[in-house]
Amino acid sequence: MRMTSIMAAMLLLCGIGCSQKTETQTTVDSSGTVQTKTTTVTATVPAIDTTATAEAKREAKDAVNDAANAARDAAHATGTALETAGKEIQKRTKKRP
Repeated sequence: MRMTSIMAAMLLLCGIGCSQKTETQTTVDSSGTVQTKTTTVTATVPAIDTTATAEAKREAKDAVNDAANAARDAAHATGTALETAGKEIQKRTKKRP
């Protein structure tokens, strides 16, 4: 019994990794005639273009870096503008003795 369970588990695991599946159906009618029907299904896995994938990954990384640089530049420009405006406000609002 234990050996049968192990064999069944091994067959199941082997079937999961395969790209081809074969099913056989056997039927017996009332006159005793035996009919067997076998169906084979093959899955085709598309090829992955690793060169194109690597190029797309590099382009995405470059786009993220460009966006980060643009955000950093905008923050710097905003900070500089606020600093300049603050100095101008201080200059215009100095109390005169």
